[in-house]
Amino acid sequence: MDAEHPPGPAPGVRGTAELLADADRPGSWVLLVGDTPQSHVDLDDPTHLEFEYVRRLGHVLDLAGEEGAPLDVLHLGGGALTLARYVAVTRPGSRQRVVEIDPSLTELVRDRLPLPRSARVRVRADDARAGLAARPDASADVVVCDVFAGARTPAHLTTIEFAADVRRVLRPGGTYAVNVADGPPLRFARGQAATLRTAFRHVALLAEPGILRGRRFGNLVAVCTDGELPVAALTRRCAADPMPARVVAGADLDRFAAGAVPVRDAGAVDSPEPPAGVFATG
Repeated sequence: MDAEHPPGPAPGVRGTAELLADADRPGSWVLLVGDTPQSHVDLDDPTHLEFEYVRRLGHVLDLAGEEGAPLDVLHLGGGALTLARYVAVTRPGSRQRVVEIDPSLTELVRDRLPLPRSARVRVRADDARAGLAARPDASADVVVCDVFAGARTPAHLTTIEFAADVRRVLRPGGTYAVNVADGPPLRFARGQAATLRTAFRHVALLAEPGILRGRRFGNLVAVCTDGELPVAALTRRCAADPMPARVVAGADLDRFAAGAVPVRDAGAVDSPEPPAGVFATG
């Protein structure tokens, strides 16, 4: 692909998708959907995770099993398949399924940003919740949810009922990781913590201190499991990142989620609209 002649916009289900060359990193591309950055891909080095919250999702995937061992991973939300590429390289032989509602977006990504040759990735065109419901019980080691309609997470992916179905699809001791976008006063994130605790024994949040203190809008990663939650290892990795993050778990999460009410389908709403320009590419 010629970086001087990037592909033009492509209309799709979720909005107009466009690939922009990363001027600071040769061989890298940013996927925009409806003017919101959705993914960053480095074709030369799929282990490079540019977005900070995606880097944290990468830490979760690294710690979800024996180092380098293949996993069965279900990705809800495809984008440019950044994490699927990452798993294909860091855990060769992994079987990965992706649920992406927009087939035209998947076609654009597969055409312009080819997957590593060894990647075992199957993409299903479907709504994330419908795609999850179609998966067999105990069929995944990890489920990753990173779904946006525009810049908001759809309401039906934020509920007790949805979390219970994620738990059904996971194998015993499996891991669920979900991107949660919120800002002051973090009402949505607190509700999500309470909701996820109805389905999983252990829940933690990974986020930059400024976001956790309610100073600005941003991404929090929730990590959930009925098995062992590697809090110490996650803490070390998140602290060493270019933009260090905290891990909130146990009693700290008790305080964070205090008073929050779990969300059911009947009362669910989309995640908050981000402030104008918060996800601008510059």
